[in-house]
Amino acid sequence: METKSDFLIIGSGIAGLSYALRVAEFGSVSIITKKEKADSNTNLAQGGIAAVISNDDSFELHIRDTLTAGDGLCHIDAVETLVYEGPKRLNELIDIGVKFTTKYGKLDLGREGGHSRNRIVHAQDLTGKEIERALLQKIATHPNIKIYENHIAIDLITEHHLGINLNKSSDIHCWGAYVLDVEQGIVKKFLAQITMLSTGGLGHVYLHTTNPLIATGDGVAMAYRAGANIANMEFIQFHPTTLHNSGSPSFLISEAVRGFGAYLKTIDGERFMSKYHPSLELAPRDVVARAIDAELKRRGDNYIYLDLRHLPADSIKEKFPNIYQTCLEKYKLDITMELIPVVPAAHYACGGVFTDLVGRTNIKNLFACGEVAMTGVHGANRLASNSLLEAIVFSERAATTSIEIVSNQKIQIPEIPEWDDSGTFNTEEWILISHDRKEIQEIMWDYVGIVRSDLRLERAIRRLSFIHEEVENFYKKTKITEPLIELRNLVLVALLIAKSAIMRKESRGLHYNTDYPQKDDINWKKDTIISIWD
Repeated sequence: METKSDFLIIGSGIAGLSYALRVAEFGSVSIITKKEKADSNTNLAQGGIAAVISNDDSFELHIRDTLTAGDGLCHIDAVETLVYEGPKRLNELIDIGVKFTTKYGKLDLGREGGHSRNRIVHAQDLTGKEIERALLQKIATHPNIKIYENHIAIDLITEHHLGINLNKSSDIHCWGAYVLDVEQGIVKKFLAQITMLSTGGLGHVYLHTTNPLIATGDGVAMAYRAGANIANMEFIQFHPTTLHNSGSPSFLISEAVRGFGAYLKTIDGERFMSKYHPSLELAPRDVVARAIDAELKRRGDNYIYLDLRHLPADSIKEKFPNIYQTCLEKYKLDITMELIPVVPAAHYACGGVFTDLVGRTNIKNLFACGEVAMTGVHGANRLASNSLLEAIVFSERAATTSIEIVSNQKIQIPEIPEWDDSGTFNTEEWILISHDRKEIQEIMWDYVGIVRSDLRLERAIRRLSFIHEEVENFYKKTKITEPLIELRNLVLVALLIAKSAIMRKESRGLHYNTDYPQKDDINWKKDTIISIWD
């Protein structure tokens, strides 16, 4: 079965949907999404979008804050692009119907760790959900866009599928993807002149994560197998404050809560951030996560506390209605009167598919945008609320370039063979291999987490390499299923993170190695780039 369109978008978060609305004016668009169309990291984003709006703020300050958080690895041209173009893209979201929180007739601006000014535009504490709602509402009425729910991409279609041998110097072209229709259990060909990867994050590589269940690193894995360059995978941001024992995904207590004035305390009531950073609770996320991790290990505790009890209860309820209601109703915790037990959890990948400033990868006609991409904006550590901003800024730039390509040249798509699913599915063998998912997550949590060492990383690589080989062997001889696709992607992405981490012989930003505790600008002030050809 074959579907053809001018633009194929894999993923339905803010990056993919924003891109879709722009390119749909110039051609047909197919959006494939693993689950329901609103399942995405965007939908779970509580904080907001950082943008220079107020009179006491400036582009220079936002750029400086971003570069400081990125710890020397941000690409300055990407950061300038992000900050200068951000306010215009934000106003476009307002124009399509996103209802941001206002106060006295103006946008209500919050503040989060690493920001020197109040610049976080938000929709109470459900910003991502509100943006997703408005984008999907707009897309539902567009005649050129079709969304395919419960469709999961297996692999990008390139010369490899034509039997052509590729190498590092080959010109590789992407013509779409093989996609599993989960409900029908059949593999389809989705062919397109331009393919956009907007698959989001990879949090479920780890045992504890704030990410939705769909975040299994599919885009990075597919792009790597196809020959794309992957960069800076060692920089995984752990959100410092997720609700302890809140399940999977972990319930996130927004950074804006600390921006509002909450304290971090040990179980016996000690405020400890003064030992780690002059900005206390508003230090960058990597600093706060490591500080919490250090306190937990020093004391042997399972969690620390977030304390809002000194703040006005009515203001807390007004500012964080979703967090307040969820904690009260689901977890029987009144955050206005009780201490909140919190722990760090994997939250955001600063690395990904290496792109230029318009979203192009090194594979022709393959673009990437959002969390799956590495534009250079985040460097070694993402500044809070720059992620949704990155998605809207770079999706517009990618759309402009994609439209130019489709308008100026008719891309010839060769005859693509049908998917060969002649393998047999052995239920008993799958039961055995399905346990690998939990093992991968435990390996990553224990050995490739907030604090690392060469010994831990080497052990992780050995064990992950064995699981990777086992999964690939099983994949080659069996019928495709959604859990198998995710498992295959998870173990590959886990390996890419571990291998990238052991390559970097220093500590910087989100990557902390006890064997190399200092930053080394002479040798390591550069991106870690890997590909299947290395």
